[in-house]
Amino acid sequence: MAGRLGGRPAKGLRHGRHLFTSESVCRGHPDKICDQVSDAILDAIYQQDPYGRVACECMVKTGFIIIAGEITTSANYNPMDVARSTIKQIGYTDSKMGFDGETCAVLVSLDRQSPDIALGVDERENKDLGAGDQGTMFGFACSETPELMPMPIMLAHQLAMKLGELRESNALPYLRPDGKTQVTVEYEDDIPVRVHTVVCSAQHSPDVETEQVRKDLIEKCVRAVVPAKLLDDKTIYHINPTGRFVIGGPQGDCGLTGRKIIVDTYGGRGSHGGGCFSGKDPTKVDRSASYMARHIAKNIVAAGLADKCEVQLSYAIGVAEPVSLLVCCEGTAKVPEPEIERAILEVFDLRPRPIIEYLNLRRPIYTKTACFGHFGRNLPDFTWEKTNRADDLRKALKL
Repeated sequence: MAGRLGGRPAKGLRHGRHLFTSESVCRGHPDKICDQVSDAILDAIYQQDPYGRVACECMVKTGFIIIAGEITTSANYNPMDVARSTIKQIGYTDSKMGFDGETCAVLVSLDRQSPDIALGVDERENKDLGAGDQGTMFGFACSETPELMPMPIMLAHQLAMKLGELRESNALPYLRPDGKTQVTVEYEDDIPVRVHTVVCSAQHSPDVETEQVRKDLIEKCVRAVVPAKLLDDKTIYHINPTGRFVIGGPQGDCGLTGRKIIVDTYGGRGSHGGGCFSGKDPTKVDRSASYMARHIAKNIVAAGLADKCEVQLSYAIGVAEPVSLLVCCEGTAKVPEPEIERAILEVFDLRPRPIIEYLNLRRPIYTKTACFGHFGRNLPDFTWEKTNRADDLRKALKL
């Protein structure tokens, strides 16, 4: 299972200066509304039925939300109520914004999980829980930040969070729920040295001047988040660069579950298998194996085995054991990568059921993952962010 699959070469260190950019979005972004509603429905089911099977997708546009998918559960819940409550918590409580949790139409089309898929993932006598689908999943970690995440995506998330805080605390009462952030970091020999550009677009009420928005967001958002040592007189700021952002949320753009998968992971810095996370219970390895791959990569970096680490896992539907495991440390590994792969297989059980049990994933913890990234947030419920196995990996390598 371990090995250099397909002869894939290590990416290696990049010398000299280069730029890397990542973006994030606020809770009220239309795609993120859908992610949060999908995961809120999963949480509502898991509050009563931790073995429910959930694959829930949403779409939003002006005045309505569509909820569709396959759900098999004994839970008694109302997806319409869950959707309305989530939309109101996000901040869409006034029809003047073009979207309102009280009055929007909610269309529901839900069926049970396909029995053909269930054959592969149901646990029966002498049969382990198989993967809920085929696919490849990636986890990444690096030593750029205390969270062992790439700096551009961490700063972009922190800016998006700060926009939400300024709105919810009424510190900037003209802000509305939608918004996007983007940070370009300049690197020298793969070390982040400064912030090159900050882009911040925040939805606002029509009664505030553009220059006031720009002044406030630079002072109260950007400079409150980005460390001063990373900003200089050459840093470029694009604050609401079109000059006006009144029409936003579902009125300004259609939203879909799973359309912000790079925002959800590493901001483009690591590879991505293609599957989204939100609205999926953890029998779907798109979610659970991606969480496990992040956990493994983070522990490898925390153990000092590499400064950068990407872990790939792949699965076949209905099969418990992963098809393959690959570790790529981009030239920073302190021991050979095949040895790290051997240690991973010794320390971790990579079958779906052991992953679910080890990370304690059958809990209603998912709505909070659906905005500001699934990784790099050291919250108690984010078990995949723990570095509790670093010593075990070192011992397996006899270090």
